[in-house]
Amino acid sequence: MLNLERLRALDAVAVHGSIARAAAALHVTASGLSQQLAKLERESGHGLLEPHGRSVRLTQAGRVLAEHAARVVAEAAAAESDLADLGDEVLGPLRLGGVNSPLRALLPDAMAALARDHPRLAPTLVDGEVVDLVPRLVRGDLDLLLVESYTNRPSALPAGLAVRRLVVEDVHVALPARHPLAARELVELAELDGEVWASCAAGTEQYEALVQAARSCGVEPDIRYTVSEIATHLALVACGLTVALLPEMGLPRAAPGSGSAHGPAPDGVRLLPVRPRLCREILAVWREAADGPSIRACVSALAQAAG
Repeated sequence: MLNLERLRALDAVAVHGSIARAAAALHVTASGLSQQLAKLERESGHGLLEPHGRSVRLTQAGRVLAEHAARVVAEAAAAESDLADLGDEVLGPLRLGGVNSPLRALLPDAMAALARDHPRLAPTLVDGEVVDLVPRLVRGDLDLLLVESYTNRPSALPAGLAVRRLVVEDVHVALPARHPLAARELVELAELDGEVWASCAAGTEQYEALVQAARSCGVEPDIRYTVSEIATHLALVACGLTVALLPEMGLPRAAPGSGSAHGPAPDGVRLLPVRPRLCREILAVWREAADGPSIRACVSALAQAAG
């Protein structure tokens, strides 16, 4: 039986007129393509190419087989397209990535709904920061991301990505309970000049949003603690070592039915609104070219979990 990939190689030579141009079109090496064609000649029992100046051309047998190859390649592409468009069936692998706090807040409920409604879907998950995850999405290593974007410094997303906003939430300042400003109802960011700060690592959305917000108020933040886990930020604040800007979704969750976005502050911590007001958006992001039933089902489940 003739091999489909070798027929595809012959079709490319017929279309592009040379082994070099055909190899470039198929994103393979010229030597690799020549090996595929040599195997096809053995399979077919005919010489398919002959020298022609510095290049090659199809023999009569090559032209006959190339006509069949063109039809076979076209039918294979049509079959792949038809399979991809099979109704709205949601199945197969779905590679997810996201920032820690929205993953913790939104993903469990969304994954439970998907497992119930689409049991043939097989999601996998990695966490990380926007600066690392978006390149993996663009390369095709991941299918869908949950990322953060701050209103004073929107995330720079490359062209070709589809975006759905799921959540807009306030960012609070976390102060030690014994801090001189802890009794306030609201804190001006400029009043925190000279404080020691905790944040995620340089280059992350949280870090850059903090730096830009502080500098807009004439404050150069002294960021001495860079850790990714918000629970660690809160522990450092509770010990009186630092202050931090924290989004609501990263804070302890409220008890069901409490009517609050987050629960009470941990012991030793006071959470206060900050001025100028700072908000964080949670976005679902995927490649426009890879949109399909599985991604649409997952985005819908995340939107329902976001409420």
